[in-house]
Amino acid sequence: MMKILTLNTHSLQEKEMDLKQQILAEFIAKEQPDVVALQEVNQTMSADALPALPPRYVAVQDGVPMKADNYANALQNKLIALNQDYYFAWLPMKVGYDKYDEGLAIFSRKPILNVRHFQVSKDYEYTNYRIRMALGIETEDGWFFSTHMSWWNDPEEPFAKEWKKLKEKVSDLPQVFLMGDFNGDANVRNETYDEIRNSGWFDAYELALRKDEGWTVSGTIDGWHDQKEVEHRRIDLIWSKQAVCVHSSEVVFNGVNQPILSDHFGVMAQYESK
Repeated sequence: MMKILTLNTHSLQEKEMDLKQQILAEFIAKEQPDVVALQEVNQTMSADALPALPPRYVAVQDGVPMKADNYANALQNKLIALNQDYYFAWLPMKVGYDKYDEGLAIFSRKPILNVRHFQVSKDYEYTNYRIRMALGIETEDGWFFSTHMSWWNDPEEPFAKEWKKLKEKVSDLPQVFLMGDFNGDANVRNETYDEIRNSGWFDAYELALRKDEGWTVSGTIDGWHDQKEVEHRRIDLIWSKQAVCVHSSEVVFNGVNQPILSDHFGVMAQYESK
């Protein structure tokens, strides 16, 4: 089996951050996901820069240095303490909450062979909250991307335009697993979810032989205050570019299956390996 996990960490905004990082690290140590895709992987802009880069870190760009409270670095340190050998990459994307370098991260049990990152939004200034990007790594199992997309009806950055760019950027890759926060409810027709599915991509949840209810957020979370209020949404998804056998899809960190770590729940899917 190949096991992959995605989670929007809402990091550094959460209370008891250190405890929640430890829970995530222990879960990873126990479940051994092959790839972990994370969103809202933050660090405080005013924090001191790290004196040295973390072990098994693959640098993506030089523009923003990794800081002392970087969420991905803290998670890596906890994994090392648990005798886990993960490789990881982190991409600073934009300013979040007026004080964070907000980014994307991917952890991999297998060595990272290549890294690819690109912007799917317009070319905004780093301080613009509408910046959207994707971070991908290649391992011997294929390409894996973490992404955090815009809402379907955003007046400046509608999802459909970003999706068109993303598709073009990965069109040369034979197989891609795309994980993250898509900011579009899978139960709403003719919007984000259908745009992806009608492009020929495959939702792990729909393909799974075993699955739960699939909800990844409950109630109204950051960024959704102007949207219709509903009890649950499924906005954190795992897609593949080709049809593959999915043995299971389960929601984790939802208070039922593991403690809640964020305003989003995580999703873990098990695929039949090549």
